[in-house]
Amino acid sequence: MLEIEIDGTKLEVPDGSTVIDAANRAGTYIPHFCYHKKLSIAANCRMCLVDVEKAPKPLPACATPVTNGMKVSTHSSKAVNAQKGVMEFLLINHPLDCPICDQGGECQLQDLAVGYGAAGSRYKEEKRVVVNKNLGPLISTDMTRCIHCTRCVRFGQEIAGVMELGMANRGEHSEIMSFVGRTVDSELSGNMIDLCPVGALTSKPFRFSARTWELSRRKSVSPHDSLGANLIVQVKHDEVKRVLPLENEAVNECWISDKDRFSYEALRSPDRLIAPRIKQGGVWREVDWQTALEYAASSLKGVAADHGAQQIGALLSPHSTLEELYLAQKLVRGVGSDNVDFRLRQSDFSLDGKRAGAPWLGLPVAELSSQDAVLVVGSFLRKDHPLLAQRLRRAASQGCDVMRLHVSADDLLMTLAQDLVVAPSDLVRSLAAIVKAAAKIAGAEVSASVSDVVAAVSADDQAEAIARALSEGEKAAVLLGNFAVQHPNAASLELLAAELARLTQASVGVIGEAANSVGGYIAGALPQGQGAHAAAMLATPLKGYLLLGVEPDLDCADGLAARKAAQAAESVIYLGSFASDSIAEMADVMLPVSPFAETSGSYVNAEGRVQSFHAVTKPLGDSRPAWKVLRVLANLLQLDGFAFDSSEAVRAAVLAEGEVTARLSNAVEGGVARLDAASAGLQRVADVPIHFADALVRRAPALQATRDGAAPSLRANAAQLAELGLQSGDAVRVRGSGGDAALVARADESVPAGCVRVAAAHAATVALGGLHGTLTVERA
Repeated sequence: MLEIEIDGTKLEVPDGSTVIDAANRAGTYIPHFCYHKKLSIAANCRMCLVDVEKAPKPLPACATPVTNGMKVSTHSSKAVNAQKGVMEFLLINHPLDCPICDQGGECQLQDLAVGYGAAGSRYKEEKRVVVNKNLGPLISTDMTRCIHCTRCVRFGQEIAGVMELGMANRGEHSEIMSFVGRTVDSELSGNMIDLCPVGALTSKPFRFSARTWELSRRKSVSPHDSLGANLIVQVKHDEVKRVLPLENEAVNECWISDKDRFSYEALRSPDRLIAPRIKQGGVWREVDWQTALEYAASSLKGVAADHGAQQIGALLSPHSTLEELYLAQKLVRGVGSDNVDFRLRQSDFSLDGKRAGAPWLGLPVAELSSQDAVLVVGSFLRKDHPLLAQRLRRAASQGCDVMRLHVSADDLLMTLAQDLVVAPSDLVRSLAAIVKAAAKIAGAEVSASVSDVVAAVSADDQAEAIARALSEGEKAAVLLGNFAVQHPNAASLELLAAELARLTQASVGVIGEAANSVGGYIAGALPQGQGAHAAAMLATPLKGYLLLGVEPDLDCADGLAARKAAQAAESVIYLGSFASDSIAEMADVMLPVSPFAETSGSYVNAEGRVQSFHAVTKPLGDSRPAWKVLRVLANLLQLDGFAFDSSEAVRAAVLAEGEVTARLSNAVEGGVARLDAASAGLQRVADVPIHFADALVRRAPALQATRDGAAPSLRANAAQLAELGLQSGDAVRVRGSGGDAALVARADESVPAGCVRVAAAHAATVALGGLHGTLTVERA
C-alpha cells in the first residue's frame, strides 16, 4: 500500500494505482472524458490534469501512477487553469447544437463545460465539419461532435474483441471511422453509445423520440440469454423508449448485449396480441376475458373427458418467468397430466430421472474472468452468450488457456489455446479422446459410465494438449454450450464432460440457453413421472396443447413436427404476447399475456442467481400478466392451491421447496455414454442465430436489419461446395427429413468437411425438420 494526499486528505491505495483511482477512493471527482474504469489508459483528452507537488507542469490523473508520499491538488489554480485550457480547445470545433443533440441532458461535455468552460469563445476561424458515417441500423453518428476520446475504439479492441472503429489522420483532421466503409456488427456494439461522452454516437432506434429528463428509470432483468443482465428501462407515457445497462459486477458488469438493448422495439410490434381471441368456424374474433378463459377451461375439460388427461400437454418457453413456469406446470398436473416441458430445443432426454439437481454453470459468472483453463464444448459462444464470451475473452488476454471443441470454427475474437472443430457425429468421439488423455495424465481409471466409449477411441496430440492444460490449471472449467445440450447424444457429452472435470480437478457446467434454463428445473416444469417430454409430445401428437410463450415452429427442436402436431390437435390454447400467422393457424384460443416489461417475476440465471423484477409499464391493451391468467384459469378448472394474490407469493411458493443453490447439481447417476454412428450424408450444423432466438428479438426491426438478422443461407467450405458442383452465391434446393427449402449457398471455411450449416428458428428453414440429421443439396 502507498500513501497519498489528495486535496489535504491522506489515504492508502494499492501499489500500481493511478491518481484518478486514488481520487475515486477518496470520493474526489476529477473531470475526465477518455478515462473509463473498464478500458485501458489513453490519456488523450487531458481533461484530468492535476497539480502534483514538485512536478513542473500539470499531470494527467488517469495515467500518473501513485508514488509514496505524493501530494496532489485537484482544485488549485494551476490545475483548474489547465483544465479550463483543455476545455477551451475541446470546444474550438464543437458545434453549438445542444438543443437538437440527442445527448442533451446526459452529456459529459455539456456538464463539464458549465464548470470549466468560458462564457464565450475566442476562436473566430471556421469550424471543421466531419461527414457522418453509416455504422449500421443501431448506431447513429454526428461525428462533428466527436472529441476523439477513443473510448469506442478501445471498447472494440478490448471488450468486444474486434477493432471495428479506429482513428485516422492527425490533429484537427483526426476522425473516428469504420474500416473501408463497413458497418459496426459486433453483438456488443450498443455499448459504444453508452461510452461516448458526447453526442457523436447515439442510439438510432431511440433517436429524437424523447429527452432524457422526460424518462422514468426503472430496473429490470433481461429475458434473453442465461446471464440475466441487469437493465435500466426508460419509460415515457407508459411506453419503453430505451434500455440501458444497470451496473452489476457479479453479472453483466456495466455492459449489455445488443439484443438486451434493442429488443424493446418488439413491445409495440404490429404482431402484439392485445385482446383475447377465439377461433370460430375458422375465423378469429375478439372476445372478453371471461369468455376466452371459460372457452379455454372447457376445452381442457373436454379433452380430458374424451381422451383422458394424459392427452393434454404443455410446452413452456424457457424465457417465461419462474412464477409463470411454476403455475403452468401446477395447472397441467392439477388437470391430471404430467406432460409438461420447457426444454423445447433439446432432443436427448435419456438423463431424465437420473439428475441430482438442476444443471447449472458450475461456478459463479464473475469467476470466468479469472480461470486458468477453460474448455467450451459445443457452443456458438459469441452469439449464444455475448457477455460470457466477453469474460472469457478477458481471461484469454490475461493468460487463460481458452479451448474449444465444436462443430464450427466461428471467430470468437480471442486467442484460443486449442481449437478442435469436428462434424456433429464426431463430437462425442473427440471429447472421449480428451478424457482418455486426461486419464493417462492423471494415472487414473475412467468411470464405468464412460469406459466403453473411452476404450474405443485413441487420443491424438491435440486431445492430449487440451487435457494437459485442464490438468495443469489451478482453476479450470469444462462448459457445455447450447449445441452440446441440443445434440442428439447430449447425455454422452454430459457424462464425458463430468468425467473430464473429475480427472482434471476442474469444475463442470452447463451454460444454459435461455433466461430460465435453470429456473425451469427449479419450477418443476418438466416430466416428473411417466409424462412425455417435449420431443415425445410432438413425435406422438396429443389431443390438446397448452402453449406458454411458445411459437412451436420456431422454438422447438423440430419445428415442422411441432407445427403438424399442433395443427392435428383438437384444442390448442396459446398464452403469448404475439399473434403470428403460424399461431393463428395452430391455435383455437389466444390469450394475450404481458412480456417481461409489463409483468413482474423472476429469472434464475446460469449460476443459480434468482433475480426478480417489477413491471416497468402497464400491460398493453387487454393483455394481462401470465401468472394472473394461469391463476384464474386454474380457478375456473376448480383446482386447489392457486390462491396467489401477487407474483411475490408465487415466488415464495417456489422457493419454499428449498434454497435454489441447494437444488443445483450437475451430478448424474446411472447414465452410460455411447458413440455416435458414422453419418452417411451431409450433416446439418444448425445454429440458432442471436436475433432469431426468441419472440422478442425476432420482432425488433433494428435487430432484424443487422448482419445477424439476415435470412439463413446454406454455408459450407469451398471444397465442399465444389464437391457439390456449387459456387458461393448459387441458389440451391435443400431437402431435410420433413421437406425442402430454397436458400443461397455461401462459402464459409469455418464449417467442417462433410457438413453444411443451415440456421434454425427461421420460417425459411422450418420445413427442413429437426436441428440435427442429414441434408441433401442441389442447384435450384
